[in-house]
Amino acid sequence: MGIKEQIKADIKEAMRAKDTARRDTLRNLNAAIKQVEIDTRKELSDSDVEAILAKYAKQREDALKQFKEAGREDLVAKEEAELAIVKSYLPEPLEGEELQNAVKEIMQEVGATSMKDMGKIMSAIKAKYGSRADGGKVNKIVKELLS
Repeated sequence: MGIKEQIKADIKEAMRAKDTARRDTLRNLNAAIKQVEIDTRKELSDSDVEAILAKYAKQREDALKQFKEAGREDLVAKEEAELAIVKSYLPEPLEGEELQNAVKEIMQEVGATSMKDMGKIMSAIKAKYGSRADGGKVNKIVKELLS
């Protein structure tokens, strides 16, 4: 079962369980996926859906940060709950040493020696690891290794 089908099944399950927060979050995800499908006029693969979910999670993280700064604890709790639901559909992200090793491996594969090779490294990382590798963290690691 693909991610899209899993989300649809979980919407039905949340409706039966009367879990409105989960239902509403999953409906928002489903709407975002459908919008991209309509805009591009094609059926999305699981990797495309993962990219949409990663973007949605990033939006939730940004909103969470803003709500914390504004002292809106009621909205912070709501965003944290939504973020947890979205992350449950995403693969486990690469972190710390695992991410650093992945970047080193890709740098060796593409023969990166200077900052001019940043584009090659980033595209290779995205191709191999997809949404598991955070672009900002990868960028930071590459800069550290090449400087």
